[in-house]
Parts: sequence; structure tokens; C-alpha cells
Amino acid sequence: MFFSLTNSSIMFQTIINEILQNLINIEEVVSFMDDVLIRTEREGLNEIVEEIVRNLVENNLHVKR
Repeated sequence: MFFSLTNSSIMFQTIINEILQNLINIEEVVSFMDDVLIRTEREGLNEIVEEIVRNLVENNLHVKR
């Protein structure tokens, strides 16, 4: 989080929404704060996860295990 900002949670949510916009628009992904929920009934789950991670890495963010 960006602790120097007053509205850091809102800023973080906006950034995540922008990064994952293409997946959110096709209703494969829902993001809420630091959670990313994947909704799919097809077998392409691995591809969606790879795309999410790729988008995060391209924007200098990382996934914590």
C-alpha cells in the first residue's frame, strides 16, 4: 500500500482495476483490494493465472505467496 497517501486503498484498487481491465471486462476476474478472484468454468484457468501474473509483473507488482 501507499502509506503516504490518504486514500491509499482507493488508489491501489484503481491501479489493480486498470491493470486487470481486459480480464474484468470479459468477466473472468473480479478484484477487491489485494484479492483477485478468478471465475471460469473452462479449462483455461492456467492461462488466466499466467496472464494475471504477467500483467502484474509488467506493471512492477508482484504476487506474495
